[in-house]
Amino acid sequence: MSQAGRTAFGRYQLSQLDHLEAEAIFIMREVAAEFERPVLLFSGGKDSIVMLRLAEKAFWPGHIPFPVMHVDTGHNFPEVMDFRDRRVAEAGVELIVASVQEQIDAGKVTEPTGRWASRNRLQTAALLEAIEEHRFDAAFGGARRDEEKARAKERVFSFRDEFGQWDPKAQRPELWNVFNTRTNMGEHIRVFPISNWTELDVWGYIAREGLELPSIYHAHRRRVFERDGILLSDSDFITRADDEPLFDASVRYRTVGDMTCTGAVRSAAVELDEIMAEIAATRITERGETRADDRTSEAAMEDRKREGYF
Repeated sequence: MSQAGRTAFGRYQLSQLDHLEAEAIFIMREVAAEFERPVLLFSGGKDSIVMLRLAEKAFWPGHIPFPVMHVDTGHNFPEVMDFRDRRVAEAGVELIVASVQEQIDAGKVTEPTGRWASRNRLQTAALLEAIEEHRFDAAFGGARRDEEKARAKERVFSFRDEFGQWDPKAQRPELWNVFNTRTNMGEHIRVFPISNWTELDVWGYIAREGLELPSIYHAHRRRVFERDGILLSDSDFITRADDEPLFDASVRYRTVGDMTCTGAVRSAAVELDEIMAEIAATRITERGETRADDRTSEAAMEDRKREGYF
């Protein structure tokens, strides 16, 4: 019996995590039943780690019936890349890598230069090309509504046109968990099974399931510098100014992505209960606190999503 147990009247009740897990598994099974070629976007970050565990549960004792794909900027944290490869091998699923570096080498995109340069926005072109090449008609993502206001607008089943674009004013209604899965040739659906989860829900599920994470999610000593209130890791991929000195600090990451735009937070939290206590006390979302790419404008994320971003 789950931890939810039974009430004194014998009625079975689901806990919050049980309810969220059941909803996500239902969505994954719905996609597997309705679409021909789904794929799960997997970065090695905490949300995609939860998504992979949900997929294992959804189709157990069978194998996960779709591949996983990582859009690799080439500027990712090495700890996360090592974990990605190990976790995918453990799950026994096919890994497809959509490479931003290959896009740059082929002249399909131009790499930004200068102090504020980041490859993060270039992921869109690599993602859309991979979706077209592999003819994926549905792509699971680990986005959540509490992360950022543009993501709060998005449906669980998010329609993308033949150019991979999202129109926030023309979304399909979702009533009583009835989803419209119809697409024409070249169109696809982005699916967000943990859209209704919070950051604290994700960590609670990680703790309950005993999921391993890349080490950078736990407090550790790292060489960092401060830029616009964000602690960025010392890296060959980032151009530092003279007024951005390096220093050692105890930090952890709330979210992972391209090293050039993903910041750390000061923390001494190593154990899961310590991390969860910090998250419960904060009033700033993980992307609002640590993602420089979301600070370029008020509508930075929405603009990228309109172009085909995650």
